[in-house]
Amino acid sequence: MSAETQKEQSGLAAIAYVKDGMKVGLGTGSTAAHFVKAIADKVKAGMKLTLVSTSVQTTNLAQSLGLTILDINDVGSLDLCVDGADEIGPGLALIKGGGGALLREKLIWEQAKTCIVIADAAKHVKTLGAFALPIEVEPFAYKGTVNRICDVLAEFEIQKVPTLRKKDGKPFITDGSNLIFDVPCGQIFDPTGLAAALKATTGVVDHGLFLDLAEFALLGTDDGVKVLEP
Repeated sequence: MSAETQKEQSGLAAIAYVKDGMKVGLGTGSTAAHFVKAIADKVKAGMKLTLVSTSVQTTNLAQSLGLTILDINDVGSLDLCVDGADEIGPGLALIKGGGGALLREKLIWEQAKTCIVIADAAKHVKTLGAFALPIEVEPFAYKGTVNRICDVLAEFEIQKVPTLRKKDGKPFITDGSNLIFDVPCGQIFDPTGLAAALKATTGVVDHGLFLDLAEFALLGTDDGVKVLEP
């Protein structure tokens, strides 16, 4: 079974947790897109939902399917958020941000009562870090910020240099007008400590470590959808 089929499996499985009248956050990325399309089918069939989005990309997709996306500031707390992940580690510690939407994703996740991760089987790993960790950085004086990030990484025995993410040869700019630096950590043995240290670094807006946020994960596998709990 292809990874794309597994992604579709997990996205469709998440629909079972969506109930009429809910306020739902729509995630970003190729797996989340399957969920968004399934939500559109439910709305067309008569289900009433209040929807917010984690990115401009997802908003555009949702609107193209006839969905109405509201401002999170007008909605407040959410019943549910369904989103993908780049890696799912022990205790449902996650790396997210491969699509560059990590800040808005985390803001939406933090306002949801329940967060469900959807992913293909390859995203489930024993130790986080094979996927490069995205770090969102304020553009002003970013070189100094990168130096401070390197100092933090060294404290956690990560000797890799953050790389500026580019798109079409130019710096990738997030929906919040920030830069993304990717760190190929290899292995992250202390995600909690690293997350706290990065968050406390001046110039770092946020990072792609999502910890203690996911209620459970729906993992598409060759044997069907598997439920992962912390």
